[in-house]
Amino acid sequence: MLAAVLAAVAVGTAGCGPGGGADGKPDRAGAAGSARPQPTFIGVFSPEKGSTVGTGAIVSLDFTRPITARAAVERAITVTSSPPVEVVGHWFGDQRLDLRPAAFWRPGTVVTLHLRLRGVQGAPGVRGTQSKDVSFTVGRDQRSLVDAAAHTMTVTRGGRLLRVLPVSAGSPQHTTYNGIMVISEKYLVTRMNGSTVGFGGEYDIPDVPHAMRLTSSGTFVHGNYWSPPGVFGTRNVSHGCIGLQDRKGGGADTPAGWFYRQSMIGDTVEVVGSQDETVAPDNGEGGWNLSWPQWTAGSAL
Repeated sequence: MLAAVLAAVAVGTAGCGPGGGADGKPDRAGAAGSARPQPTFIGVFSPEKGSTVGTGAIVSLDFTRPITARAAVERAITVTSSPPVEVVGHWFGDQRLDLRPAAFWRPGTVVTLHLRLRGVQGAPGVRGTQSKDVSFTVGRDQRSLVDAAAHTMTVTRGGRLLRVLPVSAGSPQHTTYNGIMVISEKYLVTRMNGSTVGFGGEYDIPDVPHAMRLTSSGTFVHGNYWSPPGVFGTRNVSHGCIGLQDRKGGGADTPAGWFYRQSMIGDTVEVVGSQDETVAPDNGEGGWNLSWPQWTAGSAL
């Protein structure tokens, strides 16, 4: 179901908490003789430090303030890898910078994000505070290809076929995006409420099992226990998500349970054969849908 939201599930992101004094209480503003603190910014990054991710993971930074000095900020952010590969940034608006290589990462690659933002002016009167290195590891190369017209998802790992699963994609009224999407979040169970994303009261399911986010707008691949089993592999009936047969509470031995166990954040799921447009490059980690010349054109350097 497209348009899924994670109600009642807290999503953690890298970043810093509220400011305060040594006693943990907020500093008092306006004290006699005190100067107003200078505005600052940080970049909230993913993937997380020390994580192992799929070969499609894109390094993404969301800045806490609008950035006008894009070249200066981008120059202070580099990504290196072992084995080495060229990594280039692409700006989406003034608060997001994504970085990726020309092709998917090689399995086993160790990637390091170098943040040297401390003292860098991101906008008039606004300076960065971060100076840190963050490393993650690229795991095995798993890719899934969803054919919305054939109602199948073909899962491969290292170029070898693992399984072909029957699916139900978006209905003719609520088609699924085409293009390459990347798993960014995983939830054994979550709530999906259509009223939060423009579908009114069409659905409110408190216990959707085996849910994995593909776009920031709400596309998921998830377990579905409420549709008849005969739907999977024959008809597209969802609100835009990719549904796999499951049972209430989530079954480990169901197609959805199997796919959830096999998948990790950073794995790619590509959709073809849908009567929809290609997913936007800034909708989740959709940047793989841009050619390399298109991607590099989005750099400020």
